[in-house]
Amino acid sequence: SAMGGAAAAAGAARWIQRLSAARISTEALERGQSRVIDASLTLIRERAKLKVGELLRAMGGVKASATLLGVPLGHNSSFLQGPAFAPPRIREAIWCGSTNSSTEEGKELNDPRVLTDVGDVPIQEIRDCGVEDDRLMHVISESVKTVMDEDPLRPLVLGGDHSISYPVVRAVSEKLGGPVDILHLDAHPDIYDCFEGNTYSHASSFARIMEGGYARRLLQVGLRSITKEGREQGKRFGVEQYEMRTFSRDREKLENLKLGEGVKGVYVSVDVDCLDPAFAPGVSHIEPGGLSFRDVLNILQNLQGDVVAGDVVEFNPQRDTVDGMTAMVAAKLVRELSAKISK
Repeated sequence: SAMGGAAAAAGAARWIQRLSAARISTEALERGQSRVIDASLTLIRERAKLKVGELLRAMGGVKASATLLGVPLGHNSSFLQGPAFAPPRIREAIWCGSTNSSTEEGKELNDPRVLTDVGDVPIQEIRDCGVEDDRLMHVISESVKTVMDEDPLRPLVLGGDHSISYPVVRAVSEKLGGPVDILHLDAHPDIYDCFEGNTYSHASSFARIMEGGYARRLLQVGLRSITKEGREQGKRFGVEQYEMRTFSRDREKLENLKLGEGVKGVYVSVDVDCLDPAFAPGVSHIEPGGLSFRDVLNILQNLQGDVVAGDVVEFNPQRDTVDGMTAMVAAKLVRELSAKISK
C-alpha cells in the first residue's frame, strides 16, 4: 500500500490529536519520544562498542571495517513503500549459504575486520510515537555518527528508500569535518527541489545534499529517467550526470574513476534500480535500459579512492519476482562494497 509522506504525517498528526484529546501534555509526549530515541541510539552504540571496541581492537591490524546499519524507511517513496522491508532480506541473502563468504578479490566476509553489523534503526517504532520526519532524519544521522564514533567502523547502510542518503551523507560529512565526493548509481537523479510537496522525498535527497554543501563532486551514473528539472538542477549544483544513452562512450572513463583526493573521502550510493530490470526486477520503479551487474561491479571495483561510507537502497522485496533474485543482487552489491571499504 503506497502511503506517501503526507499520509504518514497525517498519521502522526492523528496520533498526537488523540493524545491531546486524552489530555497528555506536549512535554510528556516529547519526553516519551526522546526516551524511545535515546534507547534506539543506545542499542546501536552498545552493539558498535561490543563488536568493534572489544573485538576488532583485540584482533588488531585493521584500518577500516564495513559495518551494516539498516534503515528500514519506506514512507518517503513517491510510489511504493516496499523498501522498508529490505534490510532483513538483504542480510538473509548475504548469509543464506547458497554461495561462499569470499568476495571476488578474496576478502572473507565472515572476518569481522571486513564486515560487522550493528542492526537497524527502529524507524517504525520511532514513527509510531508520532516523531515527525525532521527529527527522524536527525535520528538517522545520529545513528550513523554513533557507528563512526567507534574507529575503525565505516557505515554501510541498508535502505530503505533513497531519502535516507541525505541524513547519512550529512552525518558522514559532519563527522569527518568536510565534504566528500559521491558516486551515485541510479536510474534517476533524485534531485528535485521538492517532490509532491515533500522536501524529504526519495526524489529530492541529492538536492538536500548539494544544498548542505556535503559533497564536492557528485557523479550520477546509470541515468535514464531524467526530466528537464532533473537536468536543470544538475547544472545548478554542478553535478556530473552520465546518462545511459551515452554509456558505451562513457564506459572507459567510468570504469577508471579516481575520486576523493583533497576531500574527506568517497561516498558510494547504489540505488538497485541503476541496474537493468532484467538483473534486478525487485524495485519500485522499473526502468528498462540500465547497467548490467558486471558494469556496476567494474565501476565499483576499479574505483580509486578511500570509500568512507556507502548505501544500497530502493530494493523492494514486495516486487522481487524470481525467488529472491534481487535480494541476492543487493547482497552481492553489499559484499563487494564491504571489500572496497575494509582495509
